[in-house]
Amino acid sequence: MELTGQLIKILPEATGQGVRGPWIKQEFVIETKDQYPKKACFSVWGDKVDILRKFGMNDMVKVSFNVESREHQTTGRWYTELRAWRIDRAGDESGYSAPMPAYSNSAPEPTIPKPVENTEGVTFSNEQADDLPF
Repeated sequence: MELTGQLIKILPEATGQGVRGPWIKQEFVIETKDQYPKKACFSVWGDKVDILRKFGMNDMVKVSFNVESREHQTTGRWYTELRAWRIDRAGDESGYSAPMPAYSNSAPEPTIPKPVENTEGVTFSNEQADDLPF
């Protein structure tokens, strides 16, 4: 999934020691620029924290992320996390983007299918006939 917005908050790094060794996590918040702006808090883990350091407050960013949920083992409560795996400056289009069609004031003329005559002399339209009772 992807979401584009303005970087409005970068939270402090969190570190710890787990079963698999040391870990580092940092969260950040972006706000969309839609008619009704939304805020979303994302997290980056491990070496992705270095990517976040390249951006400053109020930068427009495009975040590629996965939604992950997990259940707390003792309470049974579910927690959802937006885990970012890529962060780009908004407007940096490194991939292919198809051009938008040109705007025209004139509407295209509708195409009406012509009847086709079968070998038995019965006329059908180009649409497939169905055998529904209604």
